[in-house]
Amino acid sequence: MEAYKREFIEFMVDCQVLKFGDFVTKSGRKTPFFINTGFYRTGGQLKRLGSYYAKAIKDKFGTDFDVLFGPAYKGIPLSTAAVIALSEEYGADVRYCSNRKEVKDHGDKGILLGGPVGDGDRVVIIEDVTTAGTSIEETLPILKAQGAVEVLGLVVSVDRMERGKGKKSALREIRERCGFETTAIVTMGEVVEHLYNRPYRGEIVIDDTLKNAIDAYYEQYGAEE
Repeated sequence: MEAYKREFIEFMVDCQVLKFGDFVTKSGRKTPFFINTGFYRTGGQLKRLGSYYAKAIKDKFGTDFDVLFGPAYKGIPLSTAAVIALSEEYGADVRYCSNRKEVKDHGDKGILLGGPVGDGDRVVIIEDVTTAGTSIEETLPILKAQGAVEVLGLVVSVDRMERGKGKKSALREIRERCGFETTAIVTMGEVVEHLYNRPYRGEIVIDDTLKNAIDAYYEQYGAEE
């Protein structure tokens, strides 16, 4: 596993973004782990997060594209942090863009925030996590309404490696249904590999009991690749 992935996993633990316990996902699944990017709350944390995203974007999509689109609301700070990192670390001056939940009818009118999107633009979508792919179904019509844009793909922070609407993973379903690439900074498999029975800051984050709960979750909801 690359060093930046190990660092990112520990970074999520430090920021309390990656939590273990009893949770319910947006899709209604009871899960022993949860990723909440709303817990990135400081300038330093967002700077590091943007750097990790930028690395994943560059590795998968390169830097020769026009717009990084972050769906409201969590995608707004994600897209902003990542385009700053792309500029500072890779010299790529990419526009950031997000949507408003409500269309503004005065001043800077319209549904979009940030850079404009139009004919010929190559777009990468950035999100926190994707469980069932429902947010992409809401995002694509917004982008397509702006003109003849080319969506290159989707980047998320963590691939939960679970079923989407069928038996395949949500990211694979998106690839097959939408016809573009998907990637993640890390997968949950990599998270478990790095933290299972390995001390971090004097504690075992994933012990045998938690590992069994995660295994049981994947027996029920794990994707069939």
